Amino acid sequence: MAYEISLSGKTAVITGSNSGIGLGMAWALARAGADVVLNSFTDDKADHALATEIALETGVAARYIQADMSKGDQCRALIEEAGSCDILVNNAGIQHVAPIPEFPSEKWDAIIAINLTSAFHTTAVALPMMRKAGWGRVINISSAHGLTASPFKAAYIAAKHGIVGLTKTTALETAQEPITANAICPGYVLTPIVEKQIPDTMKEYDMSREDVIEKVMLTRQPSKEFATVEQLGGTATFLCSDAAAQITGTTISVDGGWTAL
Repeated sequence: MAYEISLSGKTAVITGSNSGIGLGMAWALARAGADVVLNSFTDDKADHALATEIALETGVAARYIQADMSKGDQCRALIEEAGSCDILVNNAGIQHVAPIPEFPSEKWDAIIAINLTSAFHTTAVALPMMRKAGWGRVINISSAHGLTASPFKAAYIAAKHGIVGLTKTTALETAQEPITANAICPGYVLTPIVEKQIPDTMKEYDMSREDVIEKVMLTRQPSKEFATVEQLGGTATFLCSDAAAQITGTTISVDGGWTAL
């Protein structure tokens, strides 16, 4: 049996989606026919312009809703304002790097709130909507760091491990319903933020662009290639397909072999 992926009639809410992985997810789901709701904590003309661009190019309904994912009430209000949520992509995240004794407590609190707790709040509101609709997909963006660890990233790694656990619990609570929950675990992804880091790293190490990518940035990624936002969007779209209806409660690594080591 051949499975065609059409998400027409579905609404996808993607947190942290005005750039990078989240925006790539929004484009992929829109191209598959889903109406999309973009989100971030800003509320600029450029944010709303992204939704307009997606709508014009793909023909779906697209809009931008501002909500601060560090605040539980705003996380819940995002889903409520969306009105429906067949596909929930919990993507919002921030990072801070420091040894544990020097890690600022306010940074810890912010990372746990945005990277982990926000997903609890959005899921809590979205699941009743999915149950009413008789179909749903929860896709949580974890990380290779949700399956393994590195020094100096205590809050990020704790949050990403937590997202994997939340995903499994969500899957078990919906196992006998047409709702699935899975976590995508990217390695290093070539996003605009990463791209901007390359020139500074070249100067810091006095290396070529190629050497910086291979020997510094991708030292733990055996493929020595970045994952792309398009590949991650394709993974999310697959998880929304009928072919993935029995894939739930698991992690899908898009990390060039990082977690195989």
